[in-house]
Amino acid sequence: MPVDGTLVHYRDEGSGTPVLLIHGAFSSLHTYDAWTQKLQKDYRVIRLTLPGFGLTGPLVDRDYDMPYLIGFIGTFLDQLNIDRCILVGHSLGGWISWEFAIKQPDRVEKLVLIAAAGFLDKGSIPMPFVWARTPLVNRIIRFAIKRNVLEQFVHQVYFDDQLITDQLIDRYYDLFTRPGNPEAFLKIANGRLKDRTAYLKRIECDTLIMWGRDDQWLPVANAERFRERIPNGRVIIYDEVGHVPMEEHSRKSVSDIRRFFKPAGVRRRRPGRRKVMKVSSNKE
Repeated sequence: MPVDGTLVHYRDEGSGTPVLLIHGAFSSLHTYDAWTQKLQKDYRVIRLTLPGFGLTGPLVDRDYDMPYLIGFIGTFLDQLNIDRCILVGHSLGGWISWEFAIKQPDRVEKLVLIAAAGFLDKGSIPMPFVWARTPLVNRIIRFAIKRNVLEQFVHQVYFDDQLITDQLIDRYYDLFTRPGNPEAFLKIANGRLKDRTAYLKRIECDTLIMWGRDDQWLPVANAERFRERIPNGRVIIYDEVGHVPMEEHSRKSVSDIRRFFKPAGVRRRRPGRRKVMKVSSNKE
């Protein structure tokens, strides 16, 4: 679908309350394949690949700054005639999602942040961003990103190496190295990034914050930082899970968000269950 002059790769499946899933850096809408299989039974699940990634590909003569990406999501929803949705974002997509929830609160029914970015202090910037912002290295990124380099990245975002297959690595590599995408990532990583986490207190909707305890790209401690700043935030931490719980621990994580999606009166709560922190093991 053309959006603002760019052909956007998206999928629209199921029916019911709209749920928009936004991926992170080095990724695409395919990161939510397992979740979509479950969610589309009860919800209208919409996934898109952001400009500069995957099959959507690069923009022509345009910056990839946060204001543009927030507006891009709004335009995308407008073209699908969606006034309000549940918004889910991972990593960079999580950053876009919480900024969108601040900018257009009336359009976000509930918010899910999965290992979300946005804090810009030392240690909170994902390694590929640090790498892409390094002098000299960023000039050769289009030549330096070989399959074995992407394979290292995949091993970093997964905790359990046994889940990593050649097909998975090929997906990440082929979509990231589409002509123009490496350069687009450079523009994103070297753009005018601003820490606006002080405005998280303006988020009005219920928010679920999900994180893998063994995340190597973004510190799990940031989950609590988000919860402290978002008035209606709650946290779920997954043991023995890395940066992509929706891929690595899909069955348990999708069960958790389905529970979160339900109206408050419908949810079942066990006696003594904590509202703030829930620790989930990958071995369940």
